[in-house]
Amino acid sequence: MHIEEIMKIIPHRYPFLLVDKIVELHPGEKAVGVKNVTVNEPFFAGHFPGNPVMPGVLMIEAVAQVGAIALLSDERYKGKLAFLAGVDKFRFKQRIVPGDVLFITAELITVKGSIGKAKGSISLNGKPVCGGEFLFALS
Repeated sequence: MHIEEIMKIIPHRYPFLLVDKIVELHPGEKAVGVKNVTVNEPFFAGHFPGNPVMPGVLMIEAVAQVGAIALLSDERYKGKLAFLAGVDKFRFKQRIVPGDVLFITAELITVKGSIGKAKGSISLNGKPVCGGEFLFALS
């Protein structure tokens, strides 16, 4: 799934769209996305000058966006919005810098009514960068 299809599913746009393509999709269950991190990312200007590092909160947001794509590509949830409602057990093991190609995985655990739980992670060169669980609310 390329960027045009992603933008039909989630409302995020530059500079806050943090997934470039989806390479694996099981609607309502799981998705794997790719993010090509470039030196032109707006957050690098201030985080940190001379030592650019992707902020942890944006790593969580990238995982949540891939989770939203997994959820909202399911016919039952098409046209809805998914809001990040909570973050649990997220741990960071490695820095993300310009030039990195991230593989972002999100897998839905439960959806009950308008609330759900998912787990997700980011890997770089086959090694874990971060991971944890998150809650979302559908609207």
